Order: sequence, then structure tokens, then C-alpha cells
Amino acid sequence: MRLAVHRGSPGAERRRAVFDRTILTEREYRDDRHLAARQALYAYQEPRHDLPGLAAAQLRGVPGPVVDVGCGNGVYGARLRAERPEVAVLSLDLSPGMLAPAAGRAAVADAQALPLADGSCGAVLAMHMLYHVPDIPRAIRELRRVLAPGGVALVSTNGARDKAEIAEVWRRAAGEGRPSFSGRFTLEEAPALLRAAFAEVRVIELTGTITVREPGPVVAHMASYESWADGRGGDAGEVLRRGERLVREEIDTKGAFEVTSRCGIFVCSG
Repeated sequence: MRLAVHRGSPGAERRRAVFDRTILTEREYRDDRHLAARQALYAYQEPRHDLPGLAAAQLRGVPGPVVDVGCGNGVYGARLRAERPEVAVLSLDLSPGMLAPAAGRAAVADAQALPLADGSCGAVLAMHMLYHVPDIPRAIRELRRVLAPGGVALVSTNGARDKAEIAEVWRRAAGEGRPSFSGRFTLEEAPALLRAAFAEVRVIELTGTITVREPGPVVAHMASYESWADGRGGDAGEVLRRGERLVREEIDTKGAFEVTSRCGIFVCSG
């Protein structure tokens, strides 16, 4: 395995790579392996936040159907089906490989052109995915278009400084090659974009501290970005070994490696 090498203007190339359709569907999200590795890091977080449970709670009493746009490995749809079996849930994702774990009704679809009629959905979800869309305002307008009167849209993303400690390990291990998803749609910038389409937008902010006492979970998280990481730092194995050494040094010195987590769920309507 080698880290992807981006030539030309590195910053611009990395930004484009985050929403490159080929990278998304054929490499990073060909299956749910990389996403699962990133999700696994939160097992070490305090306080723990049950995002699928929080999403389901916000939709209590909201009629279906519910559409999970950019469903990933289907954790939100699975929770909704378990808690609200009477509600139809449709899972959509750009990558066919990500639909395999998504039980129930599922289809390949682009968030910028949803294959749904106007006002046909009681609720729509776009959880930690809008930063992968080339035209984010267009995708937000699509969420609003398909939402029925009185419906709810849930949108989540990370803060600009989310997991800054891992970003610093990347910088020291591989130069300026650490990919940033949510830099295109941060917790801080999202409200203005969402309010352009929705009359009411409120946020549920979720913060926590991830504490690991051995480097493995952080290294696995770093490795999950292989499709986007800039290869100027060298071979992937060597970059990850440098990162592991840096994390281990901090654990040896402080007893643990701590990572600050900051994300939020936007509840949109109107």
C-alpha cells in the first residue's frame, strides 16, 4: 500500500480529492472498511455519544418515509428500522459497495440530484457526508426539495479543530498531507449554508475526549485515509510507523494520547 501522490497545487488537489467520484466509489468507499476504522476510534471517547440514537430521537413522531442520504454502512437506517419499524426507510449512497451493509431498501444515488419527488419525505438525513459532495449548496437544496411540509432534515459534520491532535501527528509524520474532510463543511460554517434553504436551524453540539493508551487505534484511523493522503511524506508504511512512534512517545511521557472530538447534528425544518 502506498499513499496517493497528488501533483500540481497540493492544497487544491487535496480539496478536490475529497469529492472525487472515482476515489469515493472505487477506493475509499468501495466497502465499509475505512469508514468502520474511523468509527472505531470513538469507542475510546468520553462521554460517549450515540449519534444514531440521537438522530432517531429527533425523528420521534415524524412520519415517514425517511431517506438516509449518503448512508455509508447503514448505522442510522438500522437504528431507525429497529426503533420505528412502521416507518419506511430508504438508504441512498453514491458508492454501490457501501450499500451492502445497509439492510432494507437501498439504492445508488447522487445527493446533488435525488431520485425523489418534491415533498415526498417525512425526514431526510445527511450525516457526516456533505463534505464529499462537489456542490454542497445544491445538495442542501435537494434535501429541502424532497422534504414534506413539517418534515425534518438532520445534517451532521465535524468542527474545524476536530481531532486536531491527530492532524498534528500527520503534519509531523508526513508533512502537510493530512486530508481534511470537514474543512469543506465545518460545524462553524454549516449554519449559514443550511439557513439558505431552511427557515429553522438548530444545532446539537457534541464534544468529547478520546483517550488511548496504545497507538493502535490512532494508527488505524490514520491508515483509513490512504485514498487521500499526500504521498510526499513517503511510503504509507513508513508514514504510519512515524505516526506510531510519535503517539507512543506521548503515551510514554503522559500515560495516554488524548484527542479532542467536536461534532454536531443540525436539526433543520421550515
